[in-house]
Amino acid sequence: MFLNLVVAILLGALMGWEREVVGKEAGIRTSIMVAGGAAAFAIIGLNLPYIVATAENVPSVISDNAGFLNVIANIVVGIGFLGAGIIIKTEERVHGLTTAAVIWATAAVGTMAGIGMLEFAATTAIILTGLLYVLRKLGIIETIRPDRPI
Repeated sequence: MFLNLVVAILLGALMGWEREVVGKEAGIRTSIMVAGGAAAFAIIGLNLPYIVATAENVPSVISDNAGFLNVIANIVVGIGFLGAGIIIKTEERVHGLTTAAVIWATAAVGTMAGIGMLEFAATTAIILTGLLYVLRKLGIIETIRPDRPI
């Protein structure tokens, strides 16, 4: 569990790096907290049946009740609220969409690390961070204006 949490925190820092470099509000610290929190909730969700059940009935608790997986499923909902708070619409533009998407993806990476999918979490974090960096360097910047349809 400790290794999964540490990997989530490191990957969160990687994903927040690009936002930090370009001076966005949600950077490394935010991404560390999102990835670490998502990992912690995922670890809680996976361990809950073992905490509430006795040694004899763990298999039946797991097979008869998948409610403990709701802890993991609700990470997506909680992060959605956090992301919505980052997005700001003015009359000319919408700001924060990419940062909100990074927060959402960071939660996914943290959740993957939390449940032990360390290689896939690392690959996802590296690919997504690389894409953010490369697309910014190429000048491919997403802009949403009222006069331009989405």
